[in-house]
Amino acid sequence: MIEQTFIAVFGVVAVFLSQDRSADARRWAPVFGLLAQPFWFYATWQAEQWGIFALSFLYAASWIRGLWTQWVRP
Repeated sequence: MIEQTFIAVFGVVAVFLSQDRSADARRWAPVFGLLAQPFWFYATWQAEQWGIFALSFLYAASWIRGLWTQWVRP
């Protein structure tokens, strides 16, 4: 249950920030997106939802790309 709370909070913040007009705010979207990923992995593993578990890796890769773009190579 706690993992669902973290998924909701971090996920919504990430999506909200990704749509902000401010580039400074958008920069934080992948950070919050990545914070949600361990909870996605755990929740889907525990529920044996293998399709969503696999999809979580693609989302993580996307957030890592955003982190690279926004923080490492701005």
